[in-house]
Amino acid sequence: MFLFKLWPWFEANRKQVIIGASIIAALVVVLSFWSWQREQKQIYAGESLTQLSLTIPPNATVSQIGDLYLKVASDHPDTLAGERALMQGAATLFAAGRYDDALTQFQKYLEVHPDGFLTTTARLGIASSLEAQGKTDAAVAAYQKVIGGSSDAMAVIVAKFALARISEQQGKLTDAMNYYEDVGRAASPNSSIASEARMRVSEINMKLPAAQPAVINP
Repeated sequence: MFLFKLWPWFEANRKQVIIGASIIAALVVVLSFWSWQREQKQIYAGESLTQLSLTIPPNATVSQIGDLYLKVASDHPDTLAGERALMQGAATLFAAGRYDDALTQFQKYLEVHPDGFLTTTARLGIASSLEAQGKTDAAVAAYQKVIGGSSDAMAVIVAKFALARISEQQGKLTDAMNYYEDVGRAASPNSSIASEARMRVSEINMKLPAAQPAVINP
């Protein structure tokens, strides 16, 4: 009965219905092609990153390997593999001692992928690169930004440990001890970072007046 009632309307609007159906069909084709093309880009990018990992020249320097990863990232932007390659390239440049170049790439990741799945790692990379260049104040601000803006518990622990280390180097022993205590409480009791934090607290306790003891409760 519904179709019988609809038929007169269809006859009166046949041309508009046909045009509308044609537009919808064209959109479906375009969206399907776009989805397929995007999937192919992701697959090809992943294959390129895997191929690089398997074919790195045995005599390549760490610096050269970093540049190879960055080339994959440049060749395959807007893909998950491209994101990973960019971060691997930045981390490799850091390992090669190219701290300023690493900083640039970590910053680029945040600019290109502000909501990427490696955003917190990039922020830690920025802080570490600044610290490695002796830009202590900027590094402290960057680590504090990680602590204040990340839901990643391990990233927060790493940032606090870094701030503890910097505070200790600056002679701010009470601040350093507080950070180490936080790390000792938050990290897994048997983890290496928790053990190191407890050891640092014990050493700082020996340097502080007897009236300021500090103990980490595992």
